[in-house]
Amino acid sequence: MSLHNLRRNRERFLHIMMGLVGLLFLIFGARLVHIMLIGKVNGVDLQAQANQQFYRQSVLPAKRGTIYDIGGNPIASDSTAYNVYAVLTTKWADEGAAPIHVPEDQKEHTAEVLSHHIKMSKEEILKRLKSPDATQVEFGQAGQNLSHAKMEKIKNENLQGIHFLEQPNRLYPNGNFASHVLGYAQYEEAQLPKDSRLIGQMGIEKNWDAHLAGTNGHRNYLANHDQFATVDQEDSDSNTQPIDGLDLYTTIDTRLQTYLETLMEKVYKENKPQSMTAMLVDPKTGNVVAASQRPTFNLQTRKGLKDMWTNLLVGEAYEPGSVIKVLTVAAAIQEGVFQPDETYQSGHIIVDGTQISDWNKVGWGVIPQLEGLAQSSNVLMVKLVQAMGYDTWHKYMVEFGLTQRPNSGFDDEISGSISFDKELQKANTAFGQAIRVTPWELMQAYTAVANGGKMMKLHIIDRYQEKDGNIRVNQPEQISQPISEETARKTLKALESIVYSPNGTGTIYDIKGIRLAVKTGTAEIYDENAGRYLSGGENAYLHSVVGFAPSDNPRYILYLTMKRPSAGGLAQVGLSKIFIPFLQRAMEYSKLEPASQSSSSQVPNIVNQEVNTAEQSLKKQHFADIQVLGKGKQVIRQFPQSGEKQRSDRPIFLLTEGELTMPDMTGMSLTEAQNLAQMLGIHLSVNGQGHVKKQSLSPGRPIRSEETVTIELQ
Repeated sequence: MSLHNLRRNRERFLHIMMGLVGLLFLIFGARLVHIMLIGKVNGVDLQAQANQQFYRQSVLPAKRGTIYDIGGNPIASDSTAYNVYAVLTTKWADEGAAPIHVPEDQKEHTAEVLSHHIKMSKEEILKRLKSPDATQVEFGQAGQNLSHAKMEKIKNENLQGIHFLEQPNRLYPNGNFASHVLGYAQYEEAQLPKDSRLIGQMGIEKNWDAHLAGTNGHRNYLANHDQFATVDQEDSDSNTQPIDGLDLYTTIDTRLQTYLETLMEKVYKENKPQSMTAMLVDPKTGNVVAASQRPTFNLQTRKGLKDMWTNLLVGEAYEPGSVIKVLTVAAAIQEGVFQPDETYQSGHIIVDGTQISDWNKVGWGVIPQLEGLAQSSNVLMVKLVQAMGYDTWHKYMVEFGLTQRPNSGFDDEISGSISFDKELQKANTAFGQAIRVTPWELMQAYTAVANGGKMMKLHIIDRYQEKDGNIRVNQPEQISQPISEETARKTLKALESIVYSPNGTGTIYDIKGIRLAVKTGTAEIYDENAGRYLSGGENAYLHSVVGFAPSDNPRYILYLTMKRPSAGGLAQVGLSKIFIPFLQRAMEYSKLEPASQSSSSQVPNIVNQEVNTAEQSLKKQHFADIQVLGKGKQVIRQFPQSGEKQRSDRPIFLLTEGELTMPDMTGMSLTEAQNLAQMLGIHLSVNGQGHVKKQSLSPGRPIRSEETVTIELQ
């Protein structure tokens, strides 16, 4: 082929290829114009698909219901915690926007400043900030659950790249406060963000979780390409508003509960027992007015939780010892076999070939039955159940509820048990062996003696909010009437001998001005491993006391236990250090009019309002004591929170931006002082009971981060 023909063929091929390329461009261009005009490919809406690719949903958290004491004071309420984190990548900032990462040349400075605000060393923070290939780092527990005040202090340091994540939290202003009864809730992340919420882990918070929880809502929006910032475009039609949880009002009286915790802690440190319990009950209503145990834990910090998970009031059964004799004598009086002036031979009695002795091993000779009760004679109790018949005595124990679960409302409750197969076991139940009870069961049985023979169901919830907003009140509930009104009266009269007889076992519990019926107990503790009862001194027993005040018409029943004390001398002396001052305080308060619920109003939402506007809103609802914290012009946080009830004479705290100075706490209750401290980001050291008389940090002085302020109550 000639050179001319080759050149001509090559040109023809190039023309054909250029034509094909041009045709392809024409086809693709036409297709692109078509797509741009109709916005679809093969029936797929490209805009919708793009939106879906960057379509995001944020959770609108529901407010968990507030838990109040019987007077309307909040003892568990919602708050916001903050987790601090650092962004290390430069890729998350929008083009042209300010940088949001920690610059390399500022990491050491950032670590230095941050170490002054969280409990982590500068070296550890710097190590995290220099993590290779990390885009974001957190700071463990040290950087979690920060208060609003703490977050603001860090934010005011203007550290580039340091950010905060809000997280629902629970505020327990009283710390150690009926902790195993009230329980706690903590935030748990679910697979679906909308299901992440505060979940009750223990106590009332757990058992009323469905009532308190509410339902989260959500907000739909479009995210930008890096998913860090958001585009201001909402799909409001598909947004769902949250449904807040419902409130609860407990039977607990904060004034008495706080005082009980103080007394319990003092004796616990002095006597060093294995455990302690305390319950104060109104026998007319079944209200549990105060309840405590040791070991316990701080509801806010969880400090001490690992030492004791069990709610000892309902979750641990034990042989009660001589305090069961209250019920033995009541049954014997009902059956007509207890005759105060009739005599018997104390010391020993043989049952099924086994000798049962009085606690002093020798008895007191021939004595009247009333004297035997005052001396807590085991022999007398055995003779009484033998006289009425073992089966009759068993019937009474069942009617007193000692074999059934008491339906306390706590999921960890257990029922007591009775060993009643052998004659020796039957006899032993008369003085508190071969029978196991919980404090809740025993206190419920005692209400029959204190309430004219009518046994009342114990409850811890006084009233609760329903979905329609109405408040439903739990009415007193009678379970049974195991004894007559006359028998109850005679039983209380007989129990006075334990305090007022010269030889009574409870003379140490005498309270001037209050006539008491009392029964003490010193129960042997059975060692399952050794197959026998422990032996030794005070450390081998469970010591207890129950008191009815006043004895002629009891307003309260108080029951205390102390298991295996290892220091502090006689256990009954230790128990008296709780019994006497606490019952005195309870009887003093019972003479005062309870706080009026009608004077309580719902606190409005004033967050983000100007301070002047917020104050006017509160004054319109007759709140007189409005305290502004900080020097800013806008409210960034409030306590109580919106929707909560607050009496018009109690303070409302408004937190603003700017430097915080110490307010005057004089006259505040412990709860109010603790709420204030939480908002300010300071710690409280508390001495005494009552209301604030003195404070270590003078009013008006600037507040330092994590500062500890000591307050004296009187």
